[in-house]
Amino acid sequence: MSEEKKKVSFAYEEMLHMPHHVSGKHPQMSRYDRAAQFSPFAALTGHEAAVQEAARVTEERAELDEGEKERLNEILYTLLEKYQGHPDISVTYFCPDARKSGGRYVTETGRIQKLDTFRRTILLDNQSEIPMDQISNIQEK
Repeated sequence: MSEEKKKVSFAYEEMLHMPHHVSGKHPQMSRYDRAAQFSPFAALTGHEAAVQEAARVTEERAELDEGEKERLNEILYTLLEKYQGHPDISVTYFCPDARKSGGRYVTETGRIQKLDTFRRTILLDNQSEIPMDQISNIQEK
């Protein structure tokens, strides 16, 4: 072995027997955090969420016939007359999906707090705001 290689070998030999350095300034990293440094790179970040979004099912809004629209209008006018008494109702309405076509039907039950004929909404005591144009069924409790 050459003289230079012996010096390098000797330097490493000394390092093997030195005590492990512990920083006085920085706290020791947990094993979990150390392992995370070596985890594989996630090249497809967001792919799983996109697949789940595409698989999410929405419903199409059913169009009401004229007789059903007339029945709902009569119920709304009756509720408008009883509005000051804050009647309890159960409303099924269509809630459009913000991300894709379609949506879902939601049923809310509560006491009427406000009937806004200008904005065409019903505000219930649980702070649900229901658009009158999306209502498919309404029942007074």
